[in-house]
Amino acid sequence: MPLEIALVEPEIPQNTGNISRTCVAMGVRLHLVEPLGFSIDDRSLKRAGLDYWFDLDLVLWPDLSAFLAGMAGRRLFLASTRAARGYAEVAYPEDAVLVFGPESRGLPEPLLLTRPDDCVRIPMRPGTRSLNLSNSVAVVAYEWARQHGFPGLA
Repeated sequence: MPLEIALVEPEIPQNTGNISRTCVAMGVRLHLVEPLGFSIDDRSLKRAGLDYWFDLDLVLWPDLSAFLAGMAGRRLFLASTRAARGYAEVAYPEDAVLVFGPESRGLPEPLLLTRPDDCVRIPMRPGTRSLNLSNSVAVVAYEWARQHGFPGLA
């Protein structure tokens, strides 16, 4: 199983639409963990994803617990501005799962505290809160692709 991307409780449909385009362009499965801040029938979501939405390999999960149970045995990398290690300091396995939290609050702190070795961050200037979610996904996903020789990408 190649790289997969998970969005936990995404709130902004345009971000998820943009991320769906990235997933289709890379041949990556997208996991959406409910509750979502929008309907997957939302016009904004589909407009941002354009015609890529229908080519998306999408899995919906009812909650974070179900997702974590379903990913047992997979190496998860949790994106957080609070992580000690930068995303480019990691050697990602081929079957990595990149996990991103809601735009307004990020992944739950108890999850991050129980898995500190799985946390990665994108370096930013001090005082900067965070990057846009779709930008963050693209940055980390393409680092995985670079490390693996951009498999299947022309």
